[in-house]
This record gives sequence, structure tokens and C-alpha cells, in this order.
Amino acid sequence: MTSARPRISKAVIPAAGLGTRFLPATKATPKEMLPVVDQPAIQYVVEEATAAGLTDVLMVTGRNKRALEDHFDRNYELEDALRRKGDTERLSRVQQSTALATMHYVRQGDPRGLGHAILCAEPHVGDQPFAVLLGDDLIDPRDPLLTRMIEVRERHGGSVVALMEVEPEQIHLYGCAAVEPAADGVLRVTGLVEKPSRAEAPSSYAVIGRYVLDPAVFDVLTKTEPGRGGEIQVTDALQAMAADPTLGGPVHGVAFKGRRYDTGDRADYLRAIVRLACERPDLGPEFRSWLRSYVDEEMPRLD
Repeated sequence: MTSARPRISKAVIPAAGLGTRFLPATKATPKEMLPVVDQPAIQYVVEEATAAGLTDVLMVTGRNKRALEDHFDRNYELEDALRRKGDTERLSRVQQSTALATMHYVRQGDPRGLGHAILCAEPHVGDQPFAVLLGDDLIDPRDPLLTRMIEVRERHGGSVVALMEVEPEQIHLYGCAAVEPAADGVLRVTGLVEKPSRAEAPSSYAVIGRYVLDPAVFDVLTKTEPGRGGEIQVTDALQAMAADPTLGGPVHGVAFKGRRYDTGDRADYLRAIVRLACERPDLGPEFRSWLRSYVDEEMPRLD
């Protein structure tokens, strides 16, 4: 490990999206606050950051996102009511979100893409490397992806993206990376394309929602023209850094083969709830029993 490289301590969570795929549920409720079992999706993401040692968390929000701040703040009236009832278990769970990290918030005034949301974090991040966690991707805590990415950054420098192999018919939903092998099982990213067609995709490696970025990305993003969808794409900035390491590269990739839950898609959101509920010690036994009965008795009627 190169001691001259600063330790990463800050995480940025872009959370300004409108959540249109979940309308009408997200008309007045931030999509990040939709519950996955009995905990909002955003809390899983903050817990992942803190588990990797990132206790300084900046959330990039937008209009109608005040509930995100309230969730990670104290609720004295609720806590007092639970305390007076002697409900220590629920009191502990309510207080858990407050104690996770030092939370900061900044608004993204214009919805100009992920790259622009990351730019909004520059005054807080400064000249330090930092992690970006997208709230739609939940990574199972038993598969410490972010910790591995931080280790790669500290060993090799530059920026690091999380990659997952997907089926060819799905690649148009993601940024896609051209890669070649590097040291220590790490991949060297040689090019990136935002949501390519199947024919244009340089590989089957999709970029999923975890990044560890060199602060040089801010200068590159400032000069990045709007790309796909008329938005400033972080994929385009990383493509420039991969092509020219003097801009703050290189760019490395960590191939992820663990458990990932995509809560940005309605069907995957439902699957995430079922999977996580089945594994909960307090809910799992009864829920699994009901699920077996449902599959055996009710599902045949729907087919």
C-alpha cells in the first residue's frame, strides 16, 4: 500500500432522482424511502458506507426529499413515546439511523445527470478521493464490495468502478466497460460507453452503482459536455480519464459476483424484499413457510 495516498473517509450518495418508475408511490415520497422489508432502502446504503469505514456521508438531494434528512435525524417525540412504553427494541432501531454517520446534505438544483450530482459534492469533498454509492443498488453486507474497491484505490491509485457481468440483452441498461487484466485480479478499464446497444457493447461488463473516484474527476466533469439523455454522464468523464491517465487515471474495475439487489426496478425491488425477508431470523421461518404454501397452492392457479 502506498502511504502517500490519503485514506478515503467520505461517501457521496446521489439521491435527487424523481423515481418515475415507482409512480404514483413516489409522487410525495422519495423513492429512497420506500421500505425494503421494514427499513428504507437508503439506510442499507448508508450502512454499507459506514461498514467500509466511510463515516462522513454527503447526500445530494432535490425537491421533496426532506424525508431523507428527517430519517437520519432525531425524533424526540417518537423516542420519548417508545421509552415511556418500555419498547426498547423499537427505540434502538429508531435511534440506529441517527448514529450511523455524520450526515451532510446539498441540493442538486437542476436534474442534469449523475455527473452533475457528483459535481455538487465538490465543495464538501475537496481534493480527497471519495466513494459514490447509488441508492438503487443494494449490496449484501456479506459481500463487502466497497471495502475491496477502497483497497484497490489505495494500492493502485486512480479511480475504481464496480463491474458485473450481465446478459447481452441487458447491457443497454448500463454503462459498459472495455477491460483488460491487471495485477492482483483487478481489471484495467480501457474504455466506457453509456448504455450501448448490444452490437456496440465492448464487453459484458456492466458498471453498477459503486465508484471510488479520484478528486481529479471534478475537473474532468466540469469540461464534460452533456451526453446521453442530455445529461452530464460520469461514464463520459471516466472514459476520458481511462484514455488519458494524466487527467487523474488510471481507471480500474472490480468484478463483483456477489449478492446485489436492484431496487430501482419494480420487479427486482419485490425480489429484494422476498430475499431479505426470507433471511431475517425474526421473519424468515414464518415467511418461508407461508411462501412455500403460496407457491405450492396458489401459484398453479395463476399460471
